[in-house]
Amino acid sequence: GPNRRNGVDALTFTFGSRAWQHRSVGVRDGDGWVFCQRCNSRHWGIYGAAGLLMVRTDLPEPHVLLQLRAVWTHGGGTWSIPGGALDSHEVPADAAVREACEAVGVDVNAVEVKDVFLDDHLNWGYYTVIAHVRGDVLVDEGNYESDAVAWVPIPEVESYPLHAGLANSWPDLRTRVTATLG
Repeated sequence: GPNRRNGVDALTFTFGSRAWQHRSVGVRDGDGWVFCQRCNSRHWGIYGAAGLLMVRTDLPEPHVLLQLRAVWTHGGGTWSIPGGALDSHEVPADAAVREACEAVGVDVNAVEVKDVFLDDHLNWGYYTVIAHVRGDVLVDEGNYESDAVAWVPIPEVESYPLHAGLANSWPDLRTRVTATLG
């Protein structure tokens, strides 16, 4: 939870026996709902949101990590990628990696960012950060926002009940993921 040390706001997240601390410039100020001008619905993240689309490249066929969102969350019971609200001082790649560490316990040192895709909603945006990883980079169990995670072969992604945002973006994302595999 939030705490203050030496006058600096910090958030400490505990994953198993390890604690990870995110020091912020100011407070975590991105949490909150925005009413979308494009689709007339609400989206999480005052400054937008970002998620990490991890592509596992060490298998005979590339797989992506999907997260089953806990039932109580926005879009709960659907599969998506780990992500969440951007804070005012963050760039999308940093926010996506932070959120993946919080949500599913990814080893942040194993992530190699390859591309960023913006789903632009005029007054809000979702940044999907495409990154390559080698091996099972999940080092901890993550947090209460996930009911499950799975490494899924790319051709099988659309067979899962996807979060609406991922479902809408998947055709573009699949093309971009494929391009990163060159």
